[in-house]
Amino acid sequence: MDLFTASVIYCLFLAVLFFGLWIYYDRRSHARFDAECRRTTFHCIRCNQLFARPRGTELAPCPRCGHDTPRLKF
Repeated sequence: MDLFTASVIYCLFLAVLFFGLWIYYDRRSHARFDAECRRTTFHCIRCNQLFARPRGTELAPCPRCGHDTPRLKF
């Protein structure tokens, strides 16, 4: 194997490695962003506190006063 062929194979290997890492970290970042964005917002009428809980929660206790609060509907 001559030097040119070895350098081409090395460059292709590095390109595939960086492309794979880029895809992996892009998907991981996207999954984290989706998990953070898909939250339900609540507004406590007793102490005027805004807070968020995971998606699908309909009733949550307020972190400040403990009052059971229904989700905020727009």
